[in-house]
Amino acid sequence: MRLPLMPKATAVWLVENTALTFEQIADFCGMHPLEVQGIADGEVAVGIVGLDPVANGQVSREEIERCVADPKARLVLVETTLPEPAVRSKGARYTPVSKRQDRPNAIAWLIRSHPELSDADINRLIGTTKSTIQKVRDRTHWDITNIKPQSPVSLGLCTQEQLDQALDKTHLAAERAKKEAERRARRATKALADAEAAKAAETSPNADEPAAPSEKQTAS
Repeated sequence: MRLPLMPKATAVWLVENTALTFEQIADFCGMHPLEVQGIADGEVAVGIVGLDPVANGQVSREEIERCVADPKARLVLVETTLPEPAVRSKGARYTPVSKRQDRPNAIAWLIRSHPELSDADINRLIGTTKSTIQKVRDRTHWDITNIKPQSPVSLGLCTQEQLDQALDKTHLAAERAKKEAERRARRATKALADAEAAKAAETSPNADEPAAPSEKQTAS
């Protein structure tokens, strides 16, 4: 089943901006109704910015109104004529000549929407170059005035699955780095505490004093 671009962000937008039921949103976004309810309760997708599927041309306003009027109806994605990008098992991603002019728009969208992605991640997703990415980043690209951020999925430069995999990989790496930093901080704190304890023991006024004689030794 085809899903909208960035399903969870789309679900956030639908929860916040429509009167669709949780079941309708869950069916459209490939989620469980309880997960959608969690979004409404503020327990799921915290911090995720909603993505408007109407503005992205994935569903019409009339289609949303139709489903709001009939809770049993289900949203239908707008059919797209964009071809699915070819998947290559090895080597750099091939981008059709007709799509290469769209890459700066996709780069601008990825930089704005997912700043956590590295240049290498963007390069793997849409088959561009680090030089082009940098020029879009620092706005020195020769056509910068005409660049308009557009999703690489909607442009047909990569699939939603490939984008999700890249984001998941980046988030997992960031989480691992965070946990490793926390472990290092805990080890450093413990080492400092141990060092201070050892220093305190060495400088204690009773540390070098001989043991007091026992009562038997005193009597003798």
